[in-house]
Amino acid sequence: MTQQNHLRGVLLASSACILWGISGVAASTLFINNPHLTAMWLTQVRMISAGLILLVWGMVAGKHPFKIWHHRHAAWTAVSYGLLGLIPVQLCYFEAVRVGNAPIATIIQFLGPFIISIYYFLFKHVTPSRIELIGMIMAFIGTLLIVTHGHLNSLAISPVILFWGGLSAIGVATNTLIPRTILPKYGALTVTGWGLLIAGLFLTLLQPMWRVHLTITWPQLGLLIVIILLGTVAPFLMFARSLSDILPTTASLMDAFEPLAATVFSITFLNVQLTSFDFIGGLLIILAVMALSLNTHKMLHFLRRRRAHSPS
Repeated sequence: MTQQNHLRGVLLASSACILWGISGVAASTLFINNPHLTAMWLTQVRMISAGLILLVWGMVAGKHPFKIWHHRHAAWTAVSYGLLGLIPVQLCYFEAVRVGNAPIATIIQFLGPFIISIYYFLFKHVTPSRIELIGMIMAFIGTLLIVTHGHLNSLAISPVILFWGGLSAIGVATNTLIPRTILPKYGALTVTGWGLLIAGLFLTLLQPMWRVHLTITWPQLGLLIVIILLGTVAPFLMFARSLSDILPTTASLMDAFEPLAATVFSITFLNVQLTSFDFIGGLLIILAVMALSLNTHKMLHFLRRRRAHSPS
């Protein structure tokens, strides 16, 4: 791997995460300017549109996306990925943005990797390393600062924000864990495309988006296109492409750009006011996740070694 390829991978991964952060700000702008807009409707439009685009892209690229339905396990995994992975990570995140703001929602969602660590500890019996324990303590302190602003007897943010943000963090974990067995065989374009489409169509069964009477202005339509193309399709393709130039652990470190981008753009364009507790808490969480990402490859190596030596 050349230095130029490594730099390209880092730029692609970091740019993708910045675009994800911008999409949260765009969604927040939509919710502010159109009070009748719901997170459910926005999630449905985003998922169905992006899912169709990715599947068509996959067909053009010769990925044969319909092959996934020829195998029962792969088909059920794709359905589970959409319903249990993508719905909480996207719908719950947009709900947190709607009732709060993009920076806080993104930072709370950023706690997802620690839920993955807890999962591996409880169900795979992988003991957290020292750096993981330190990271968890840092993330807990950071979250406590954001939630209480230093006053432990009261909450500084609405419990509703914490609820939806916490569900979106769980969604980050399920979104990462569920599709990992089928991604190598069918590819990210196919798996994510079907997951998005399935999730979006399922949500329309709960609340059909065509029954929602909305008046969308041209600027709001522009923001909606930004969320679909620049906030979903483009960053996904960029992040997937970056993995051919850099290690997944390196790519995951770029995730820190998402809450940073959401914070910078929210302050610049939406005049969102964050306190010093929010900044310090967010920084602690970002540093904690970066430390966890650096240690991820050791955990995966341990799991592979244990699987190789376990009796068949």
